[in-house]
Amino acid sequence: MHADELKHYLADSPPSIVRLEIEKHFEALSDQQKRYAHFISQASFAGTRIVLRQISPESEAIYDFIVALHKSTGGDWKALQSKAGISDEELQLFLEYSAQFLGNNGNYKSFGDSKFIPRCSEVSVAALASTSPEAKKFFAATNGDIFSSDKPGLMHLGYPEEGHMTTYYPESSDITKDEIDAVAAWMGDKGLLPENTRLAKRNCGKVFEIWIASADTSVPKEGGDIGKEIEFQVSDGPLAGKTIKLVYGDHSKEMSAITHSIKKAAENGSNQTQRDMYNAYAKSFKDGSLLSFKDSQRFWIRDKGPAVESNIGFIETYRDPAGIRGEWEGFAAVVNQERTRAFGALVDAAPSLIPLLPWDKSFEKDKFLAPDFTSLEVMTFAGSGIPAGINIPNYDDIRQSEGFKNVSLGNVLSAKAPNEKVPFIADKDLDLYKKYRDASFEVQVGLHELTGHGCGKLLQKTSKGEYNFDKENPPVSPLTGKPVTTWYKPGQTWGSVFGSIAGAYEECRAELVAMFLSCEFPVLKIFGFGDGSVDMDGEAGDILYTSYLSMARAGLVSLEMFDPKSRKWGQPHSQARFSILQCFLQAGDDFCKLEYSGDDVRDLKIQIDRSKILTTGRKAVGDYLQKLHIYKATADVETGIKFFNEMSGVDADYWGKKVRDEVVRNKQPRKVFVQANSYLDEATGKVTIKHYDATLEGMIQSWAERET
Repeated sequence: MHADELKHYLADSPPSIVRLEIEKHFEALSDQQKRYAHFISQASFAGTRIVLRQISPESEAIYDFIVALHKSTGGDWKALQSKAGISDEELQLFLEYSAQFLGNNGNYKSFGDSKFIPRCSEVSVAALASTSPEAKKFFAATNGDIFSSDKPGLMHLGYPEEGHMTTYYPESSDITKDEIDAVAAWMGDKGLLPENTRLAKRNCGKVFEIWIASADTSVPKEGGDIGKEIEFQVSDGPLAGKTIKLVYGDHSKEMSAITHSIKKAAENGSNQTQRDMYNAYAKSFKDGSLLSFKDSQRFWIRDKGPAVESNIGFIETYRDPAGIRGEWEGFAAVVNQERTRAFGALVDAAPSLIPLLPWDKSFEKDKFLAPDFTSLEVMTFAGSGIPAGINIPNYDDIRQSEGFKNVSLGNVLSAKAPNEKVPFIADKDLDLYKKYRDASFEVQVGLHELTGHGCGKLLQKTSKGEYNFDKENPPVSPLTGKPVTTWYKPGQTWGSVFGSIAGAYEECRAELVAMFLSCEFPVLKIFGFGDGSVDMDGEAGDILYTSYLSMARAGLVSLEMFDPKSRKWGQPHSQARFSILQCFLQAGDDFCKLEYSGDDVRDLKIQIDRSKILTTGRKAVGDYLQKLHIYKATADVETGIKFFNEMSGVDADYWGKKVRDEVVRNKQPRKVFVQANSYLDEATGKVTIKHYDATLEGMIQSWAERET
């Protein structure tokens, strides 16, 4: 790879390291609640190696290499430097890479899906490796892939067929999209859920192995989710003549450790619902049953108002190129009761807010299922990255009929790196932006998770041949003025129909709902801004203006997640936000503009006409939202994907080259979080936590001590 291209893949120097503050919230818990949180945390981090394996073949060896170096001198990096004979600068650059690696749980960015490599030399890293037999062994196991960049396609996650990196299809570099889709369709027909699986192509494509994550290495005695059979001969369809084989025990060692801690969490639950939830988790992780996992999510929904909130499993499907297999994650967090009260008021208001959205009740759930909506202070979040908010479970059948939960991660939202720069905001807006960006983002997250992901109905024919709408008098589409002609067939889900684009599409729809409903001033009052009356000149107006300004800026900086060469978006949220910026710019009436001098974009600034947010801006948002929603509700996949791809398309010359180069030049390091560890005194049953400094060394120490 040419040096000019390679520079975009170098590790951040320095990365932005911030600490997740949790101590005062954790100390307020009872001893039993602390043990419950501790065992959930242990189970979550026990999946670290699963995440590493889900990212790249070399990630686990790199992780072991970093930890081995720390342990060889007890974290005395100066002694290690002296032994290796490398410079201060080279050591610093290696530590920066290591902290970013651990913060992403792998060598591909959790937000962007592109590889990053050290800024230090390979010679220096080899010298560090030579200081310890263990480190030398793990460094050799990386096969040189810490620094490799000779195959540009492998610098991004994606389909093997397109030359990209993925480990969701292990040892199967020749597997095609069509084969992946065909196996997914077979699984759907059988009722075998994909989230905890990987897929391997064997015997020149005659056999496809579905690897199921489980502690047990054989099919459960009572049978798996589709019975006791593990080998199937396919007689028709695109897989005719092929064999599909179920292989239990993927990640068996880790799943065993996870199951052990999960059972301990169940013993320390505060109520029967929590115990039932964690026993269902234990069954799922022991025998690989996603039907048991779905039961855990049902209990999770019913666990209203807990002091300790959590969720764990193969959850989000963003990083599987096919968009159906989940990445391991788990979190334990303490509920912030004060901030939760505002979210509770938002939940109460939701039934009156959703009818304001630009579609009629035919395209909305018959009844809004009021969820728990809590503000959390995160103790542990294990996975490849930490979001600002979560809306789960991701199973449409549960969401549609049983409900869901929303959580906002308060100490993630509020975490700030020192001297954080804010490019692309005009000088006249900068003080206002800095003052209200956190508050406006909290409003946005609330509306995004609750009303965004929580709204909408999928028109569907069920397996019993029934319809969840009047088939004889179908709903009239607001887009065409005619009755709808498409809907979901039995067994189809939103994800299976819209495939790999589903994540970005749904994030965009939820963001648009938030932008649309944030124009309701009674919503801003819920969060403590204004008196509920329309006042664009007051503090509530400041919040709304900052929200639109933030979204436009987010759309602009999202360009760093777009790869001009492959024409590929590296992150679903980024693709969504860029398309919303396009929506703003296409609104007309000088509502939103990018201003710069002549052809020189080095002074590029976002300009939004505050006075037109409630008119031009909101109308543009509503029109875009309506189309996305109706296409989703009616399973109009062809029109929906074509439209969304047009809205998120990146013009090669202006956006893809000119503006993107300026965005990349101003790129700010993404935060990586130093998390505490918890320790149980077996004799007393008491749990303590240990915080670490927000430094490169503190980050590495926190991970090394999880391995003891």
